[in-house]
Amino acid sequence: MLLTAEFAALNLDPAQQEGVAAVVLPLQVEAEKLRAQLKLAEIKTQALTLELAHLRRIRFGVKNEALSPEQRDLFRETAETDCAAIEAEVEQQLSVPRLPRTGAGRQTLPEHLPRIEHRHEPESCTCGQCGGELVKISEDISEQLDVTPAQFFVHRHIRPQYACRPCESITAAPVPPAVIDGGMASPGLITWVLISKYLDHLPLYRLEQIAARDGVNLARSTLSEWVGRYGVALQPLADRLRELLRRRAVLHADETPVQQLDPGKGKTKRAYLWAYRSNDLDEGPRLAVFDYQAGRSGVHARAFLGDWKGHLVVDDYAGYKALFAMGISEVGCMAHARRKFFELHAANQNPLAGEALQRIAELYAIEARGRDLDAGARQRLREQEAVPKLQAMHDWLQLTRQSVANGGSLAKAMDYSLKRWSALSRYAHSANLPIDNNPVENVIRPIAVGKKNWLFTGSERAGRRAAAIQSLLATAKLNGVEPAAWLKDTLEKLPTWPNSRIDELLPLGLSSSE
Repeated sequence: MLLTAEFAALNLDPAQQEGVAAVVLPLQVEAEKLRAQLKLAEIKTQALTLELAHLRRIRFGVKNEALSPEQRDLFRETAETDCAAIEAEVEQQLSVPRLPRTGAGRQTLPEHLPRIEHRHEPESCTCGQCGGELVKISEDISEQLDVTPAQFFVHRHIRPQYACRPCESITAAPVPPAVIDGGMASPGLITWVLISKYLDHLPLYRLEQIAARDGVNLARSTLSEWVGRYGVALQPLADRLRELLRRRAVLHADETPVQQLDPGKGKTKRAYLWAYRSNDLDEGPRLAVFDYQAGRSGVHARAFLGDWKGHLVVDDYAGYKALFAMGISEVGCMAHARRKFFELHAANQNPLAGEALQRIAELYAIEARGRDLDAGARQRLREQEAVPKLQAMHDWLQLTRQSVANGGSLAKAMDYSLKRWSALSRYAHSANLPIDNNPVENVIRPIAVGKKNWLFTGSERAGRRAAAIQSLLATAKLNGVEPAAWLKDTLEKLPTWPNSRIDELLPLGLSSSE
């Protein structure tokens, strides 16, 4: 606002002052808005600068300062939340309306969700200016996403009983078969418990608390009984997945440690969840099977695979080596080889590590182009482009290694690739072998994150049960099958389903076996 003294200095008559004010005041309001925008931009810049500094420390900092992937996600979430809060506080303090976003479209809400329409009509059908009748010309439609939390309700089954007077017999509809005869839990409730425990990684005591908020008493002992009995009922499906998986010619394998309660010693001991996955380049539905074992010895992999012969994609863990002496062909993981160079380049921008990363990136670019090709075209692409690049990279590694001192990080990264070169390059001489082991690592990752919630398994039996149910849910997700819907439907059918048609119950996105 112009000061009174400044108006007086202009020696304007009242009419002129009003004219000047009419021009100047809107400009001053606009200037205030621009200053507010500038202040907001400065605050956002400061927040982003801070985030960038943290991310640089995460990426290039020493190992004991680096954050885990989960911690990085939490940091990113916190930074975004704080930026939104800063914007809201600035708008409140400066009384500036929120500026419209530019270049950012509104998220499209999923079409499959049900819509509840709310029509908002004007208070009057006549124009507020002239009194004329209003005519509809269009509609302004906006959508908001909503959710109804888990609601508990009761199914009441009423079976009238009818008597026959001549023969003195009584007739009534039979009680529907169930996994637990006379149990109070419907398939929908069991689905909620199993999905919450094994897909959302919520311990049973949290489910007990959630139910208690709605006035429903679900004792942990009752929940535990349901999980145990339904785990047994679902075991044949998991066993069938294992049989189907072992029919594939190419498999991925990996393992992750989990803690198992050791009641005799009052502490936990280390066990392992072994993961096996089908190859995405093969035909047929995708399969994932977990195998819970007390240790990491390679004997567990041999026991799981049995007399299986084929190509196994693994990292350099020594436990798999005995398998390759038994007729199984090893396929190396290029992502593991790349990781050695990436860590070195991220730490000190090593130019030789950067050169290795560039060569590996070219190999992945070829794979991206061949992903949607048929087997014949993919094999020709690999032979024409990937094989020469692999040979050139191998020659470069051998030549460069001669000038690199032993014992350093670069030497170790090069030695890892050179030692396993036959396995790392094997994929390029086939149409259906994968370049890395990332698919099975992606299957393991949710469990590796979730175990921070449940901390440990209570027993070896509990671990095997979790592995069986996790196999079914992971396979459902891989095939685009909604896990909760599949599980509820399966639990309803399971009590009377013939074993000869068990494949129809598997979450493969198919109506029958492969």
